[in-house]
Amino acid sequence: MNFSRLLLAALALALPGAALADGLIDNVNGITLDKAGKVVRFNGLLIDKDGKVAKLLERKDKRPERPDFKTDGKGLTLMPGIIDAHGHVMGVGFQALTLDLSAAKSLDEAKTMVAAWVQRYPDRKWVLGTGWNQEAWGLRRFPTAADLDAVVSDRPVWLERVDGHAGWANSAAMATAGVTAKSVSPTGGRIEKTGTAPSGVFVDAAMELIQKFVPEPLARERDLAFVKAQQILLSYGITGIADMGTSLDDWMTYRRAGDNGGLHIRILSYAGGVPAMIQIGGPGPSPWLYNDKLRMVGVKLYSDGALGSRGAWLKRPYHDAPNETGLGFLTDAQLRNLMSRAAMDNFQVAVHAIGDKANAQILDAIDELALTYKGDRRWRVEHAQIVDPADIARFGQHGTIASMQPVHQTSDRLMAEARLGPDRLAGAYAWESMLKAGSRLAFGSDTPVENPDPFAGIAAAFTREDASGQPLGGWQPQERVTREQALAGFTTSAAFAAFAEDRLGSLALGMRADFILIDTDPLMATPAEIRAIKVQETWVGGRPVYTRKRAAPAQVDAR
Repeated sequence: MNFSRLLLAALALALPGAALADGLIDNVNGITLDKAGKVVRFNGLLIDKDGKVAKLLERKDKRPERPDFKTDGKGLTLMPGIIDAHGHVMGVGFQALTLDLSAAKSLDEAKTMVAAWVQRYPDRKWVLGTGWNQEAWGLRRFPTAADLDAVVSDRPVWLERVDGHAGWANSAAMATAGVTAKSVSPTGGRIEKTGTAPSGVFVDAAMELIQKFVPEPLARERDLAFVKAQQILLSYGITGIADMGTSLDDWMTYRRAGDNGGLHIRILSYAGGVPAMIQIGGPGPSPWLYNDKLRMVGVKLYSDGALGSRGAWLKRPYHDAPNETGLGFLTDAQLRNLMSRAAMDNFQVAVHAIGDKANAQILDAIDELALTYKGDRRWRVEHAQIVDPADIARFGQHGTIASMQPVHQTSDRLMAEARLGPDRLAGAYAWESMLKAGSRLAFGSDTPVENPDPFAGIAAAFTREDASGQPLGGWQPQERVTREQALAGFTTSAAFAAFAEDRLGSLALGMRADFILIDTDPLMATPAEIRAIKVQETWVGGRPVYTRKRAAPAQVDAR
């Protein structure tokens, strides 16, 4: 401690009522949630030298006279930083650096975007991208290799579907991979065919037939993608994210950033499978690294695929494809063995499940494993989108967490109706039912499958309406949650879901000072106003890591 700080400390002891702090954020409309989920309001925030909350201030409270820094919040709303309970960090970065088809509204528009990309980058050996969605195109079929061949035939093209559960290849890519009419769909995957010939779309495990021939990104390319991902996530006010499916290469990218002082977001890592879990964590979950910026918490497993590609595993056939029930990735024994291998070394287990059959499989496994693995396990079911109503009560058992994404409901509504039919929607995206059953509800975006904007998720959670306000009154409106519950899903409950509630998710004494300054109070605004919220500043550990660029003032001609 230098002389000036010693002097200030002595003055603080000598003068009654004097207060010291390393930082003061004042003149704010502060909101946070306490442990009971109640809203706490305040007008100022004191931050200590370790980047933690020292005190929440009301108007009547005395302010420190000489803080190390002072920021005037100018009446903006200050709230805890968002924790996205389910995302894919490197996917966000690579999507920003490769061809992104998420804006395409038709097959022809997608083909035009592919052609423009090739013209812009003529020397790239592969055309790589993400984001296509045949449902948004009204195509009523999967796209084909022939569709791509009409645009690019001289080099391989490989484009992942928006949900990451299917890939679209041209003929050059299939030839490079040696895929022919004799190729067989692997377990947990499906080669889409036209007659006997591969059509160009590969679902779930079949994607690896092409993917293994795609050149691996170099370390410097990974580092660049991570820088981009952080910029994007922080601009949306996301200060922490559960990274679902971390590979060893991803982990080393985060470690390089941490070693070089470039890790600004908090990453709660779930390894992409047991082998990666063992490589990264070894004998158990990692310690908190880089001042609580990085921790490997557990493992991410898969029970099935996605609804859009009809890979979600259903108890009964698809309404719009009576001969299909989806794809179960693992036998019951295989799933239990993988979950047990993780639990025996105290790794948290998170399992992807979309369809009702997949959700039932996980719940059965948890029922059995909970007899052996006692204590606070916080088994996680990722997505839990389509659940048999008879199984919902089981989410309240064994401390099971429903990790769900509100924006999936608004994006998937019409598709879900087509896939399931009107009589099987009662357990679809059933947020309120999960809470009533006693499950903890953690909210995320599944970015880059969806836009990471948390305020779209908050608005969807308590309205079940999309950005245009449809359907009026909400889809399956009985499953709406309150505004406070929506906020908890992106803050306190998201932290709890990753065993981080002792340091993240709320603004209380001793918690990390992760917060955002926004232009609208989400607890008081209309849904449209919430969706329009722009993050002005993002702070992590009591330090600013993102500031929104203001438009330059108009130049006045003084002549």
